[in-house]
Amino acid sequence: MTIERGEPILRVVPRPGDINANGHIFGGWVLSQMDIAAGIVASRRAKGPVATVAIEAMEFIAPILLHDIISVYATIERTGRTSMGIRIEVVAARDRGTKQVKVTEGVFTFVALDEDNRPRALEAE
Repeated sequence: MTIERGEPILRVVPRPGDINANGHIFGGWVLSQMDIAAGIVASRRAKGPVATVAIEAMEFIAPILLHDIISVYATIERTGRTSMGIRIEVVAARDRGTKQVKVTEGVFTFVALDEDNRPRALEAE
């Protein structure tokens, strides 16, 4: 599924310490970038603190290479009483920006938190 991209929530360049033995970027590195971007969108919607509670439908489509510039796009896919699903799409710009490659996507579920770090209801939009 391709999301309405607009502006990226996060843009990042992996460093040499982020590569694995195959010369690709560690999956955990990109997962953390996705979680950061999803958390930004979720906390804006919740108007306060949030926590990641699940990662669904995660798919690695293509490897991320050392000199890629990674753009992370996020959109709210669904909301419940206390939680929301954020769809993330990661695109790598490579070959000095001449090529755009979708490298991964997934849905992250976040819950809004109160001052005691307990789930709280989302405000209506």
